[in-house]
Amino acid sequence: QVQLVESGGGFVQAGGSLRLSCTTSESIFDRNAMGWYRQAPGKQRELVATISTGGITYVADSVKGRFTIARDNAKNTVYLQMTSLKTEDTAVYYCNMGAYFSGRYIGFDNWGQGTQVTVSS
Repeated sequence: QVQLVESGGGFVQAGGSLRLSCTTSESIFDRNAMGWYRQAPGKQRELVATISTGGITYVADSVKGRFTIARDNAKNTVYLQMTSLKTEDTAVYYCNMGAYFSGRYIGFDNWGQGTQVTVSS
């Protein structure tokens, strides 16, 4: 199974910025789409952003204009750059490997440990 390792989470004040990283040692990284999910306490896991093998990105309406997803295939790494953070962004963030089917991102059922992001007022 593909191993995913998320990092970069932490504590930040509202309005601040943070960059999350997700790395894998798998050589097939550049052949797959990648996504970021988050799960806040008491809520379902939600899709935040995705990026295709060609670098085409999607971001959820809740974070559009504030979050950016990017990938560096040479480093087997996908990033989530978060700016203008709000308290409602507080959650555990997970990365995921997947593919697009009929224009829709479908993630594989494989997860890392996640990284905690806490935004304070």
